[in-house]
Amino acid sequence: MVNANTEKLAAPAPLASRRTGIKEPLSSRLFDATNAIVLLLLVVATVYPFYYVLMASLSDSDSLISQRGLLLWPMGFNLDAYDRVMANPNILTGYRNTLIILVAGTTFNLIMTALGAYALSRKFLLKRTIMMGIVFTMYFGGGLIPHFLLVNNWLHMGNSFMALIIPGAVSTWNLIVMRTSFEGIPENLVESAKIDGCGEFGILFRIVLPLSMPVIAVMILYYGVGYWNSWFGAMLFLQNREMFPLQLILREILVQNSTESMQLGSSAGDQAAIGESIKYATIMVATLPILFVYPFLQKYFVKGVMVGAVKE
Repeated sequence: MVNANTEKLAAPAPLASRRTGIKEPLSSRLFDATNAIVLLLLVVATVYPFYYVLMASLSDSDSLISQRGLLLWPMGFNLDAYDRVMANPNILTGYRNTLIILVAGTTFNLIMTALGAYALSRKFLLKRTIMMGIVFTMYFGGGLIPHFLLVNNWLHMGNSFMALIIPGAVSTWNLIVMRTSFEGIPENLVESAKIDGCGEFGILFRIVLPLSMPVIAVMILYYGVGYWNSWFGAMLFLQNREMFPLQLILREILVQNSTESMQLGSSAGDQAAIGESIKYATIMVATLPILFVYPFLQKYFVKGVMVGAVKE
């Protein structure tokens, strides 16, 4: 009897061995090779512009302005452009304002989104109707002029950071993702907390949110990157230059070619050359901080998106 069982347990091994020994068809290998080549080209097309900006920002301005074609290494290593950028008070003020907006805005957005998502994850009357009304805002809006009039004239938030935070308190897409994640939390935990006397806010902050750290990390990344890259709202509502965020300063430098304040001490012939280097260095200064944050959230990113996007 023991021998029979032993033979029965050992039987699948040769079958597994035969399966692993099956030769992969030529069409499958061609598909894998084509897929790898296409993905490699996409990686190069995505990474090279950033690499070019990095190499250009580290190059000597006179050598850079005569460069044509690919740039694979710095042309005369020089950090003068970074010195000029960091000495510009507008850059430092922009950093300060952006960090204030990012921290305050992301915190406010996260709280409001969590409150809305938790409410929509519970069962209550008219839940479906309210959800349809929220989804409606993803496809239809009042437009730019009504938005400007609402914020500036009716809410009287013009020339304040509140104009950049309050109107966009909740992203509909992020709300749906977080709500779906909350719905995946076992109902038994919520019922047990209610039996122990825990209220709705206690359930949210003591049970639901601690169990939803991956999706919270994703929300922080989405909202944070949105605030870091935002410049249009600041251009509309902020008149005080001391309140300009970093991206609006970057726009002035790149689009309006406003590099005169960082070219002091350069001769007239060198101003065009050093101006190009300053533009590249400014891009790097404005981009690197948000890139350094991503690796700390990356481990939660895929899991958080999948948990919030797929409901069993």
